[in-house]
Amino acid sequence: MKAMILAAGLGTRLRPLTNVVSKPMVRMAGRPCIEHAVRLLKKYGVTEIIVNLHYMPEIIREHFVDGSAFGVQISYSIEKELMGTAGGFKRAEDFFGDAPALIISGDALTDINLGEFFRFHQESKGIATLALKRVADATQYGVVVCEKEQIVQFQEKPKQEEAISNLANTGIYLFEPEIFQYIPEGIFYDFGKQLFPELLAKGKKMCGYAMREYWCDVGDLNIYREAHYDMLTGVVEVELPGKRFEGGIWLGERVSVHPDAALVGPILLGNNCTVQAGAKIYGPAILGDNAIVGMNAVVKRSILWNDVLIEDEAEIADSIVADGGIIPGGILLKNEVLEKEIQQFLTFSAVKTA
Repeated sequence: MKAMILAAGLGTRLRPLTNVVSKPMVRMAGRPCIEHAVRLLKKYGVTEIIVNLHYMPEIIREHFVDGSAFGVQISYSIEKELMGTAGGFKRAEDFFGDAPALIISGDALTDINLGEFFRFHQESKGIATLALKRVADATQYGVVVCEKEQIVQFQEKPKQEEAISNLANTGIYLFEPEIFQYIPEGIFYDFGKQLFPELLAKGKKMCGYAMREYWCDVGDLNIYREAHYDMLTGVVEVELPGKRFEGGIWLGERVSVHPDAALVGPILLGNNCTVQAGAKIYGPAILGDNAIVGMNAVVKRSILWNDVLIEDEAEIADSIVADGGIIPGGILLKNEVLEKEIQQFLTFSAVKTA
């Protein structure tokens, strides 16, 4: 089985974080979100992968190169113009050949059992199998109605009172090779809005796999925060970087924590992190590589990317700071999202504690 990771989207709802990286490269517990998808594929023996790219493609290519450092083989399909989910997949037809095709999103977090998913697909003998997840709010997703595991109806982002199902389409699919016959070449084409309704209209068998495992579309900043907490508390099974210690503390390599500092888990500290005297970190919290928390500074329920500096006496709570961010000493920062390019405008969203 070969796989395609969809990674061409813009991720506008995650701005300002996606002003500096593409949505799949937004950091999730110290690693790009797309890397968790690659590691999941590798876990289940799927090592031949193609990734479609459009927005900031060089960042993903520089991170993975050919995939060998991650134990996989990665090739890329560059879309100068967005082709849609199915249109981008059609461009990879030669890559898949006669092999079943697995599709997974580079900007979602999941621990789906791909072995069980593939067995279900083989036994159902449909042209397509969609992984489905029950959700409390159907308004943000395309939902599916199944009869004896066969899909009979789709509904795209319904109003809550009009929803015909709470089984959400996760964007994780398995296709038989003949699927390419139904996707036009060279035009924008979407799985949910175009291909799947056409397959239903033509009487093609599609099945729904109601997954029990974790799935989260990291679609906005609130969900982004919640997904981090799910990772730290074990709600989703992912490989976290570093070594775990008592109290829900993960430490990377060469971490320096002063004896007078306080850590209250769950907390993940990346490689080369420094926590100075009197500093306090209250989880759930993530600190990326090379982060520094200055003397008597406080970090509460926040997500820091790489190379972030929290200066002495500063306090940050319920906030996200992208790579290279600097929080000046004495600042109190709450409920903010900061990217590197707007650090000079920090005073718009923070107040002096002194």
